[in-house]
This record gives sequence, structure tokens and C-alpha cells, in this order.
Amino acid sequence: MSRLPPIAGERIDRTRPVDFSFEGRRCVGFAGDTISSALAANGISVFGRSFKYHRPRGLLSAANQDVNALVQVRAGGRSVPNVRADVVAVQSGWEIEAVNTRGGVGADRLAFINYLSPLLPVGFYYKAFHSKWLAPRWERMFRHLSGLGRVDLSASRRITPKRYDFCDVLVIGGGPSGLAAAVAAAEQGASVLLADDTAALGGSGLYARSGDAERVHLSQALIERVRAQSRIRVLNQTYAAGYYADHWVALVAAECLIKVRARSVVVAQGAWEQPAVFRHNDLPGIMLASAAQRLLYGQAVLTTRRLAVLTANSQGYAAALDALAHGANLAAVLDLRDGPGPRSRPAADELARRGVPLHYGVVPVEAIARSGGCLGAFEFRTTLTAGAPAPPTQRLEIDGLWMSVGFAPANALLHQAGARMQYQQNLEQFVPAELPAGIFACGKINGVYGLRERIADGTDAGTCAAVSFRSGSARPRAPAGLQDESPTHPYPIFPHPAGKEFVDFDEDLQIKDLINACQEGFDSSELLKRFSTIGMGPSQGKHSHMNALRILARVRREPLEQLGTTTARPMFYPVPLSHLAGRGFTPERRTPLDAEHAALGAVFMPAGNWRRPEYYAAAGKSRVEAIAAEVEAVRTRVGIIDVGTLGKIEVHGPDAAEFLDRIYTARYANLKVGMTRYALMLDEAGVIIDDGVIGRLAPESFYFTTTTGNSATLFREFGRLAAWWGLSVGLVNLTGHYAAINLAGPASREVLRAHTRLDLSESAFPYLALREAQVAGAPCRIMRVGFVGELGYEIHLPAEHATTLWDALLETGAREGIRPFGVEAQRMLRLEKGHLIVGQDTDGLTNALEIDAPWALKMDKPFFIGQRSLRILDPQPRRQRLVGFTLPAGAPRAPRECHLVLDGADIAGRVTSVGYSPTLRRCIGLALVKPKVAAGSALRIRIDGGALVDAAIAKLPFYDAAGARQREVA
Repeated sequence: MSRLPPIAGERIDRTRPVDFSFEGRRCVGFAGDTISSALAANGISVFGRSFKYHRPRGLLSAANQDVNALVQVRAGGRSVPNVRADVVAVQSGWEIEAVNTRGGVGADRLAFINYLSPLLPVGFYYKAFHSKWLAPRWERMFRHLSGLGRVDLSASRRITPKRYDFCDVLVIGGGPSGLAAAVAAAEQGASVLLADDTAALGGSGLYARSGDAERVHLSQALIERVRAQSRIRVLNQTYAAGYYADHWVALVAAECLIKVRARSVVVAQGAWEQPAVFRHNDLPGIMLASAAQRLLYGQAVLTTRRLAVLTANSQGYAAALDALAHGANLAAVLDLRDGPGPRSRPAADELARRGVPLHYGVVPVEAIARSGGCLGAFEFRTTLTAGAPAPPTQRLEIDGLWMSVGFAPANALLHQAGARMQYQQNLEQFVPAELPAGIFACGKINGVYGLRERIADGTDAGTCAAVSFRSGSARPRAPAGLQDESPTHPYPIFPHPAGKEFVDFDEDLQIKDLINACQEGFDSSELLKRFSTIGMGPSQGKHSHMNALRILARVRREPLEQLGTTTARPMFYPVPLSHLAGRGFTPERRTPLDAEHAALGAVFMPAGNWRRPEYYAAAGKSRVEAIAAEVEAVRTRVGIIDVGTLGKIEVHGPDAAEFLDRIYTARYANLKVGMTRYALMLDEAGVIIDDGVIGRLAPESFYFTTTTGNSATLFREFGRLAAWWGLSVGLVNLTGHYAAINLAGPASREVLRAHTRLDLSESAFPYLALREAQVAGAPCRIMRVGFVGELGYEIHLPAEHATTLWDALLETGAREGIRPFGVEAQRMLRLEKGHLIVGQDTDGLTNALEIDAPWALKMDKPFFIGQRSLRILDPQPRRQRLVGFTLPAGAPRAPRECHLVLDGADIAGRVTSVGYSPTLRRCIGLALVKPKVAAGSALRIRIDGGALVDAAIAKLPFYDAAGARQREVA
């Protein structure tokens, strides 16, 4: 175990143990542990394997700034990929695994790729696809080897709503400067929202202690002032993922995405500590000094028995003092500089007094792995003095190396806001030169690293932010940056002849990769990023971007400030896809008969935004058998289906017939009162977009239906067209007010007759007629239509009467063997009749000439939408045709929807509808195919697994070609 005795300020609760497992090994942590700290406390050093070479990787930043600590978590039957172990609190019962391994982190079968690195140069992925012959093989290999976590397709949907918030001043960052800014803005009377990505406020003010109790006291005092201020609201574990126009900031919390609109924004996100680049700098045991301090003071974890500190600033010396304060065996402090700077000198003197060896002018040679792949030793030498013999290489036997050689400002939001940055050489970092109105920066992002200086800088920024949205004239004073000692080494990069000096831990990019990319012509920051993929992994360049720029500047022999930086686009932090998708705002609509369906054992399915019965489960029967029984009931006895999801619209007025004539392809001015007619709707290109049935209620009144998914859209379009054309019509949308029930089958007339005085004889109520009458005491509109190919009645009535009528029909129909049927049975019934479904048997390019339905097109009308396009298309060869096909009875394998139809080796079309017909005892279907194939006698269809089946082209409809069944005389 690496857990230390209790430390003042630790964030763990030792009275609440947490049991979990990692790669099958049982582990114990405490409430308040992150996954990373709990693993480290259990003596686990290797957290995963690198993306490209599958090298062992361990802790680096302990702050979600690198790819090393992504894990897969299984809990409660749900597996979540790419959990950010550095910042996610561990929970009891979690089963945690490393990502990107084959066989586990300790025995990764893909570790051999590390030895193939000379064969995988920079840009290998791009070059591999230049060969037409090799590209498919490379693609299969890459798809097999790539990826980090595994997506659990069986996991339940996670609901992550979006929220909206407003404030006067938004402060991003809860370190000392951010805390000071929030307090100052609140004291000016502003409402403040403070967002921080960690579980507790304070930032480096709490973990970068260097044995100075006053630093902790100052930070704690600021935290107390924030908590006591009623104008400040705090959002912990919430990070700003993107800045957009007019101070609109996307904040990502664990449970939701928060869209914040602020009057002023203060960016106080600090800086990311940067690794030194030397051979094998990625070995587990090598970490940033700030990571070690976070673990030390946050969770009382010390991951090393004997360590060295590699530094080039005062922060490294402070980390060394922290290590000594907690009993670490400090082998040496290795300073890249020729001597300590003014701010490092007091700590250096104290370390020397305690007998810690101090080495200056250090040049790292390489880190050496021990058994298990973790750090076992570190070799270095000191700077060569002119005229002196070459210094010998020195070796330290250590299992931990803490690095503190420099920082990169967390200024992505400033870039997104449009800030202009400039490189300040005395700091070796980019700092804001010009900020947009209402945007303020403070702390390390401004180049201010001293604790008291950061507090003063934050106070100034917060005050100005609170004043600026009132007067618009507030400007912060120039920050008092460090002038006496730079926090960052100008070039902490040390090439080795054997390579493996990693600049980017996400993509396993070495120094030579970037140099080679430059030599191939990709020698600007933008091109280098895209060709080498540096900064394009999960960390988005937080630990690699500045070092890559330094290498590029040296290759081009130009000052770094002349290169500029790459564009920082949202989202700069990893954002779960569930947060971007958010919660669905489209409600699930249910018909008035929904409870009746559930009581009858309905298995539901979505249909547009409606919930409809797919079929009704029957004891002892499979899904297929239940659907077949429903089909058989409609064909031989009687069935009943809820079709209340159809769009139901009335149009009234002197121009009602003219309006419908323009909208639909058929003619309705001559439609008799009390009759119906099929309606086909096109867009301006002649493409089919909807269909339905239109009935005439009176000379100036019509009632018509639309498909389920289009009712709302079409109603809005109808209103627009009526206004545009200036027609005298009124439209009423009855979709939600009316229910609709289809009673179909040979016995349907007898069942309906028991509940109405309406004359249902063939002469009084013929096929395609429309009647209004009382049925079971409810006012109804009854249309005699035959979508399923049997004698049938579609009954439309006010929704409040739907349940009464449904129950009455079921009760009366019981002696006839009535059976409710669902969408799947309805689809098979219509398929047997060869009736198409718009959007399934058509696509976004299918025009009305391609479905072989000239009877539905009245081209002699003066006008209808799409008519002009059809006249242009009519003389031209058809692009495709809708045909029917059948398979032999007993065929062992059948196609599915969207399977391809082939003409030799070429794609000739696709299957649009297909299924096994219980009536015809064979598989039947529809397909959109090229005219050449449609003119033949058979289709060749490629099914699952690449197998081919032959189907015979059949004349439509498959069932009752004469239509006698739906015109049956009583």
C-alpha cells in the first residue's frame, strides 16, 4: 500500500472504505478517492497501454490532462468506456479494466507492436491508404487494432438534460486567482457563477505547499470567503468545454450540459505542467510534480519508495520539499539549469542543508525500466564544459521521477473568444496581449505564478469584470508577472539516438516523428498537427502542444513567437456524447387506446413520435407465430387495429377543392360528396413525400388523412401554401382530437352492423364510400377503404369515445373470432396487396413515375405540385422502378430490407419491403431496381454474409389481383 498516515486537508474519508477491482484484482480505497488515487494507493503502477505501441503507462498528470488514465468501468450491469480515472470518484462494486489491451494490462498480446515502431513512421496511416490494393487490408487491420474503450450496446440509455443559467460574472477556475476574482466581483454587487473542474476549490494553493503553512492558510481563507458570499454560486466538477459568441459558455457537469450566458467572463484556468522529453519518459513511475502533490495532499498517497526530482523552476524545488516532509527517500534534485534561480534558491539551500544531492546543468539520457515495465533507474549527465573532458553518465536507482520543467497556459477559451496572444520570452509562454470586451484573464494564464501575485491579479480581474458590464470601460492593470525567474525551461527536449522520447503520450509521437514530418513539408503548426496527429488525442495537446512548437521552431530556425499556435476549437475537453445529444425533447405520443393495447399484451414499437403495438403477445407463441395468427385472422375472420396515429385534417371553404387539386396528384373537384379517393403528394421535384385518403363531406368540406410521421409538418405546409396562393380555405388539424379504428376481414360488416343503424349494404355503402353515423353511441366518420386488401371500415371518431367503441367491437366480434392486430401484421397484409409505404418503399429521390401508378397522376389538371417536373422527367429513361418479387416456397434463406440487388457485379437496386407471407406460404417483397433488371424475370439479391439468393419478379398485387375481397357483397 502507498497510503500515508492522515494529512491535514486530505479529501478522503477513512471511515468509509470502498471495495472495487482492477483487472480482476481486489482493491480497497476510501470515499473521496479518485480511481487513479485508489489504484496508486493499492500499489498499482500500470494503468493501461499506449494507443499506438501498447507500451505500459501509469500516472502522469492526475488531473485529466493525459490519456494514460482512461479506464473501462462495469457497474450495475452497465459498462462505460473511457472513464477519466484522474477525476472520477471510485465507487464500491466497480469492476475496472484498462482500455486498449488484448489480454489485460499485464499481458497485452499487442505489446509486440512496440518493437515494430521503425516500421510505423509518422504519417503511416495516410500513406497506407495510397495503395488501392492494400487500402482495404490496412483498413481492416486499423479497425481491429484501434480504439480505446469498448461501447456496451446493451447499456441502458443515459438521460443527460441540458440546463440554462445566467449570471453577471462567470469565473472559470477555482484556484487562488479564480477564488479572488469571484470574491472581488461579488463584493462589487455582481451575481457570480464559479465553475471548477475539480471536486474541491483551492487548486494549487492547497497542493503546492513546499512546507509553507501560510500558503495553505491564504487559500483556505479565500475558500471561506467564497462560501460566505451569498452572491457566489459554485459548480464543482464542472468544466468549461467551449466559448461561443456573446459570452455564451458551455459548462459540462456529470449529469448535464449547462449553457451559461454571462455579462462578463473571467478565465482563471491556470496552466498545465509540461513533461520533459527524453528517452523512455513515459515509463510508469515518471509523473509530473504537480500530479504527485495532488495525490499527496488530496488523498495521502505517495507512489514511490525512492525518487528524484527533475526540474527547471521553483515549483520543482517546492515539490522536493513536500516529498521530504512526508518521509520520501529523495535521491537527488536534477536541475536542467546551470544553477537555481532567485525564487528557487531558498528551497535549494534547505535541501542542501538536509543532505539532498543537487545536480545542475543536467542533461537527461534515458529512463531504464525494471521488471514489469516500470521505472527502475535514471541516467543523466551534466553539461559539457568547454575544454573539459566529457562528463560521465550518472545513474540513479529510483522507482519515481517527478518532473517540473515548465508550464503551458490553459488559454483555449481565450483563443475561442478571439483573444490575441503574444509570446513573452522571460516567461517562455504565450500571454494575452489583447482581450475582447467583457473577457478577463488572471493567474498563471497571465504569466503570474507567485501565490500572492495570483491573488492580487484575480482581485483586479474580478473587480474589472463586475464594473465592465455596467460601464464598459474597465481595463485591468498589467499583470505583475515573474521577472526574476522563468517558470518554464526554454527547451526541455533531449533527443536520443535510439528514440522513444515521447512528445505526445496520446499518439506515441517521438521527436523524430515531428522532425520527419517537417522534412516532408508539413512544417507549419497547423500542418504538423494534422499530418503527425499531435494534439489530436483525448488530451487535445495539453501536455504536448508547446513542446511540439519548440521542436518545430528549432527545425525551422525561427523564434517560437513567429510560429503562432494551432486553433483551439470547442470542445477542448472530453465531452460525453450523451451530453452533446442531451435529452430528447420530442414527447412520445400515445393514442387514446394505449391502455387497452397494454391490457391485451401489446408489444410496442415507435412509429414516428407515436407508440404503437407492433404485435400482441400470445401465450406459447413466438413473435413470428403471433404476427402470422393476426394476419390469418384478418384474412379469414375479422381483425381490429388502432390507426389513430394517422394525420387527420379538415379543409373547408369555397376553394377547398381547388386547394386539394393543387396539393395532390389526383382530381378532387369532381369527387362526389360521400366518397373517398387515394391521395398522393409530391414535392416540386416530383418526389413522393406523402399519401393518404381524401373524403368529401360536403360541397365545400373535405376530410383527409396523412401518414403518421408527417401530420404536423404537412399541416404547417398546408397553411403556408394556402396563404401563399391566396385561397379561401380554412384548415383544422384533428390528429390529436380524433381516434381511428380499422375493422377489417370477411366478418367485419357483421361486427359493425351490431352497433349502428347505418345501412351497410353494398348498394348503400359501396367500396371507397364515406358515411357519417352513430356507432356504439359515438358520432363517427366511416370510410370503406381496403389498405389491407379485405372488406374493411376505417372508423374516425372523437377521442373520448374511442375506448367505448373499441371494447364494444371486441365484445361483439368475439363470436366471429376477432383478433387485434399490430403494425407488423398490417405491413404484411398491405405487402400482400402490393401497397407501398412512403419513406420505406420510396426514398428521397423516388418520383411518382417510378412506382408504376399512372392512375394516381392526373397530368391533364392545370396544376399540382411536382407536375412540371414529371412532364420533364416523363420522356427520359426511368432511373428505377418498384417491382414485386417472390422466393420459392421453403427457401432456406431470405433477404432483409435494404439488401442489395445485383446486376452482375454492379449494384442495381435494393430491397424495400420483405417478409414471409402466411397467406401465400412464401417470402414476398418489393424492390427498387434499375429498369433493365425490372424488365427481366428474376432478381439476384445479396444477403447477410455475402451469399446470393435468386427471386422471381412477380406481378403486383400478390394477393387478390381483382380486388374482389375488399368489394365483397353482403
